[in-house]
Amino acid sequence: MSTLRDLAEEHTHLRPADIDHLHRIAGDWQLLSDLSFADLLLWVPVDADGTFLCVAQVRPTTAPTAYQDDQVGRIVGGPEVAHLEVAYSQGRIWREGDPVWYGDVPARHEAIPVRLRTAEGEAGEVIAVVGRDTNLSTARTPSQLELNYLTTADDLAQMIADGTFPPPRHPGETTSAPRVGDGLVRLDAGGKVTYASPNAQSAYRRLGYASHLVGEDLAALHRRLAGDPLDGTEAANGILAALRGEAPPRREIDARGATMLTRALPLMPAGVPIGALVLVRDITEVRRRDRALITKDATIREIHHRVKNNLQTVAALLRLQARRVAMPEARVALEESVRRVASIALVHETLSMSSDEAVEFDGIVDRVASAATEVAATEVSVGMRRRGSFGVLPAEIATSLVMVLNELLLNAVEHGFPPADEADDEPAPAVAGPDFVPAVVPEADPSARPEVVVSAHRFRKMLHVSVTDNGRGLPPDFDAERGSRLGLQIVRALVTGELRGTIELRAGANGGTEAMLVVPLARNAHEGRSQP
Repeated sequence: MSTLRDLAEEHTHLRPADIDHLHRIAGDWQLLSDLSFADLLLWVPVDADGTFLCVAQVRPTTAPTAYQDDQVGRIVGGPEVAHLEVAYSQGRIWREGDPVWYGDVPARHEAIPVRLRTAEGEAGEVIAVVGRDTNLSTARTPSQLELNYLTTADDLAQMIADGTFPPPRHPGETTSAPRVGDGLVRLDAGGKVTYASPNAQSAYRRLGYASHLVGEDLAALHRRLAGDPLDGTEAANGILAALRGEAPPRREIDARGATMLTRALPLMPAGVPIGALVLVRDITEVRRRDRALITKDATIREIHHRVKNNLQTVAALLRLQARRVAMPEARVALEESVRRVASIALVHETLSMSSDEAVEFDGIVDRVASAATEVAATEVSVGMRRRGSFGVLPAEIATSLVMVLNELLLNAVEHGFPPADEADDEPAPAVAGPDFVPAVVPEADPSARPEVVVSAHRFRKMLHVSVTDNGRGLPPDFDAERGSRLGLQIVRALVTGELRGTIELRAGANGGTEAMLVVPLARNAHEGRSQP
């Protein structure tokens, strides 16, 4: 199904500012739908002959819907949209007419013109119509709650027609809470409570206010209830701002171990401030869980920090041991172990600064690549370059992948670009170190600047990685599957085991060596493993 913007751009001549206003209405109109006990349909004129297109629809959570089928994308005209034409052409709310039938469901039509105010604050032209259609099959004598809901809905409908609803959204705010069913309080122009729903009354009881809210000055009550005077003042100022016709940001009130979220909306039908609507929600349990998660996250970060410190200690001990070992082979093996431990510590260092179990992997790759050029046993200056982005990776993938890349990068630097005296000789197996022993490849360009390129891209929930160098390449008889060296075994075990992926080592198209990895990003993706 096309989006509101797609439908409006394809079928109408509405300006971008008009479409943005329609988006704001669709983002906040669940409130009006619930207060009206009615479906809301957003209609835009398609052409001058009275045809309208439905670009958005919302159903009430407080009453049965009038439409079992989705109406978005439907184009109608003629007598069926006469009420929409009146609201659009005359710029007034249409409430006349007899009930209509949708199958076996009787419904009452209303039409609300939608205006976008000009930059000067004046009411602009009508750009669309909101159809308010109420299912009459469950009609009954309205209660006090329903009467207050309907009265407030009429005020908001008039504000849509005036172009003053919805109010501007504050940065970082969503439209999901509070909702009508969470708790509703209506204030008069003086800030006194004229109605409070049962759920609203219960929310205030959690804060320690046991009396009835009707007749109370809500701003003063918020000052008295809030445990923190600053929070109470901010909550009270939000109420006063709404009474002045402003739209303040949401506020939270903490008292007696309970937390309540409030949202104050001005009521200004026909531009006259008549009071405010305050939506409240008891979020005590939500905040308790948030605090528990914050504590848990802090604990996890501290664990990663300590693991990083321990790994660095292990690396330091191995480095000290390497300096005391007389055998060259043993010293090289210990130095390689130091580098492997350090690469794992790098992941834990990043996780210790993150709020979740995921890391931005590009920075880790850049640091590992830089370290590989610094510690590699070669006299050649090798350039490192990253192409593409790894993005955010979960910790269980990042830890194994950084070890694999560390092995591949060290191999590319040390064996792809040996010192000049070694390059003139036939390739011979290394005593120790990374395992992909290269050989002289005639196709390699000897004048090219030594370089290693790490490339990454995502495709269909798979991470494709390549490590490519323009060095002297692989020996003719190289077989990665039968390689017995430790580094090769580590890479194969991590890629096929921990990462559940595949790896292929091959000669580069223009000389050098290319290692291709394909790693599934979903933990169950090994069932459909792709080949590079």
